[in-house]
Amino acid sequence: MAEELGKPKARRGRLTVVLVLATLISAFGSSFQYGYNVAVVNSPSTFMQQFYNTTYLERYGRPMEKNLLTLLWSLSVSMYPLGGFFGSLMVAPLVNKLGRKGTLLFNNIFSIIPAVMFGVSEISKSYEIIIVARFIVGICAGLSSNVVPMYLGELAPKNLRGALGIIPQLFITIGILSAQVLGIRNILGNSTDWTLLLAITGIPAVVELLLLPFFPESPRYMLIQRGDEKTAKKALQRLRGQEDVDAELSEMRLEDQSEKAESHLSVLGLLSQRSLRWQLVSVIVMNMGQQLSGVNAIYYYADSIYSNAGVKQNDIQYVTVGTGAVNVFMTIAAVFIVEALGRRLLLLCGFGICCLACVLLTVALNLQESVTWMPYISIICVIIYIIGHAIGPSSIPYVVTTEMFRQSARPAAFMVAGSAHWLSNFTVGLVFPFLESGLGSYSFIIFSFICLVTLIYIWLVVPETKNTTFLEICQMFAKRNKVVIQLGDGGLPLKESKESLEEAVKVTAF
Repeated sequence: MAEELGKPKARRGRLTVVLVLATLISAFGSSFQYGYNVAVVNSPSTFMQQFYNTTYLERYGRPMEKNLLTLLWSLSVSMYPLGGFFGSLMVAPLVNKLGRKGTLLFNNIFSIIPAVMFGVSEISKSYEIIIVARFIVGICAGLSSNVVPMYLGELAPKNLRGALGIIPQLFITIGILSAQVLGIRNILGNSTDWTLLLAITGIPAVVELLLLPFFPESPRYMLIQRGDEKTAKKALQRLRGQEDVDAELSEMRLEDQSEKAESHLSVLGLLSQRSLRWQLVSVIVMNMGQQLSGVNAIYYYADSIYSNAGVKQNDIQYVTVGTGAVNVFMTIAAVFIVEALGRRLLLLCGFGICCLACVLLTVALNLQESVTWMPYISIICVIIYIIGHAIGPSSIPYVVTTEMFRQSARPAAFMVAGSAHWLSNFTVGLVFPFLESGLGSYSFIIFSFICLVTLIYIWLVVPETKNTTFLEICQMFAKRNKVVIQLGDGGLPLKESKESLEEAVKVTAF
């Protein structure tokens, strides 16, 4: 379309040093912490619960009841995703006010403060500090899990959007693996060093605070939301490694003109926007499916799953590290295959594999007492599950959220998607211990059903979005949304729709 209008032809985007470093620093400083804090309480859980019990005994002169200990531990786990939910609610106002990079820098407050709180919790003899700190670091994760994909999606050229969009998920898996390695008994996962293990989360925040200010803000934010074309052009030139960025700037100006009448959509405005209804439903379903599929049940309670599978107590930590390494490897693979195979296929394969793995895990756990080699099948099922989740459900929803919404709707869309993500995460973290004690291994049947329902929805509703413009994605959803696509800078709709004459949607390709 750009060539037809006499505008300069956009060059194929390439990786530059500035783009690579901005990606790595923002992903390490923010996304890494999300993964690290998902898994960090897993290995030292026994010592932390001993600390809870000892502290309670010193205060009240009697040991803590088992139900109270279970409740406090569930809170310690689930305060993190609850904080993530509140962090998600802060996304839209902060990214619109401070920008994408500015929000990531501000967000480090919610990492450094809880890191200090973790460090002093044992000395101050307070398990309440740990619970509060988990909530605050959850706010950090809630913001970073939404803002980093948004930031990188706006920095990346179209042909690298999918690959760079998976980098935050890659660093989440690296964070998980780092927590698992450092949580080995001989390193930091012991009775004397577990507070240091928790406090390490502050290190990536300090690195990001020192280095990220030297890299550009999102050019789309600077031009469309701040009206600063000069700064946007300089940022693009640094990111693309070339002086000629006129084609990309032209696309942004078109987007800016098409959005002037809309302004920035609030969450309520987004929910009432008929032209975006099925896009919004889709990202909610994908984010809820991602979390309710049981992935964090496996990460939060991996040790107990392996114990139930018959793995020796001393070997559990090494099995956990091994599965974390598989997760990292498969996410790296997803970075390289997402542009070739597409988003939709990876989502369908991922949820399908997870569904099957949950069913087989249930069977294996029920037969382990009667069949001697069944515990090994249980471990294989967990590894297969992690492979399936890594290639699709873990990494793709944020990429698709970036692609389904343009500048005016993107912050509100991430806010809604992030809220669904973290509320579902919170629900699993709080309910699973009781679900496990009540249903035992059959609890994974519930997760397999959720995977199946999500798979069916994606098959029926979600289109392929790789290498597509907003116009093409909008056209894909137009019929389902019962709206008419109107092209250009004004005028009448191209045709009328019986369902909704008044809801013609004005869009511009970019």
